[in-house]
Amino acid sequence: MQAATADTTLPHDIPRWMVMLLAAACGIIVANLYYAQPLIGPIARATGISPGAAGLIVTLTQIGYGLGLLFIVPMGDLFENRRLVLSGLVITCIALVGAAFAESAAQLMASVLLIGLSSVGAQVLVPYAAHFSRPETRGRAVGNVMSGLLLGILLARPLASLVADLLGWHAIFGLSAVAVAALIAVLSRYLPQRRPPAGMHYLALLGSMWTLVRTTPVLRRRSFYHAMLFASFSLFWTASPLWLASPDFGISQKGIALFAFAGVIGVIAAPIAGRMADRGWSRPATGAALLCGALSFLLPHLVHGGRELSLAMLLLAAILLDFAVSANLVLSQRAIYALGGEIRSRLNGLFMATFFAGGALGSALGGWMYAQAGWSGVTWVGFAFPFVALLYYLSELRGGKQGL
Repeated sequence: MQAATADTTLPHDIPRWMVMLLAAACGIIVANLYYAQPLIGPIARATGISPGAAGLIVTLTQIGYGLGLLFIVPMGDLFENRRLVLSGLVITCIALVGAAFAESAAQLMASVLLIGLSSVGAQVLVPYAAHFSRPETRGRAVGNVMSGLLLGILLARPLASLVADLLGWHAIFGLSAVAVAALIAVLSRYLPQRRPPAGMHYLALLGSMWTLVRTTPVLRRRSFYHAMLFASFSLFWTASPLWLASPDFGISQKGIALFAFAGVIGVIAAPIAGRMADRGWSRPATGAALLCGALSFLLPHLVHGGRELSLAMLLLAAILLDFAVSANLVLSQRAIYALGGEIRSRLNGLFMATFFAGGALGSALGGWMYAQAGWSGVTWVGFAFPFVALLYYLSELRGGKQGL
């Protein structure tokens, strides 16, 4: 595929093999942010981290990712994208090796922070699908790439649990380092170059981001919607393994892994949402996604029963929540990518940084809220996030504003 600049109209649409490569690469990269999530219990015990602070293992990863989104991803509007991605992956590989051999809390925390910071290459790769797609198929291409990214997110938790059950928690980081090294080799051969048009210097680029926030209502609205949904998502998947492992259920790491596999069903929402966006149905689909996110946390309160029924409701809530998050993410990115190719990396960085800040808040609250108020407290906090977003969404309908 030829190199491209800005939003060049290509004579042919993006090849299917390139979409599959981008999807696989994004999934492998972003999975590194979530391997620790179901393992915070054994990791905390092994490294001497207190139960109340265990959520920081996930939070630091997301903080690192947020910093990378704000300060590295915007470079995609300035520097050649292929080199930017490969450089970040080399650092990711080194950080994963550090986590694989971590014996102390300090070494582990430093490693996960660096993993988060360097894994933002996935968010340089996602806009490739938009850059090399025709406008009429952009939503479908982005949706398909996001399916791979979301599959990486959703498979990371059960995969980490299964590997930890068989080989210990260190092993998942070592295996991921091998996978990332292989990905570097593949992308260095097949990923096309993309040179953005010559423009401003890096500091001016960063300074322009505040102007984009101030002057782009679609970006602000879409960022808030997904920050609230992702906060509830991170809270759920940080606290639910703790509840499943508690005496209420007594489920092993292998059982927790099988439970987490249910969330993979939610990935089917991404391509569906992309097609709906291409047909102009983004607004009603967004409302449905926010409503599903809120309802997922009400299910345990609407249906009461014994252990089996409680587990079934928790499983249904996980599927519904993951479906909502997957759909809303694609709808939001489709809307933001339509705003212009020359600012796409900065828009994507701002959007992702905002909603990952929501995710960091949710993961930090997950362990603390479970310790303070049990699973019931977790569900009410989880419900509050998408409910607030839903109220804001209703203001869009009343005012006739364009949320795309």
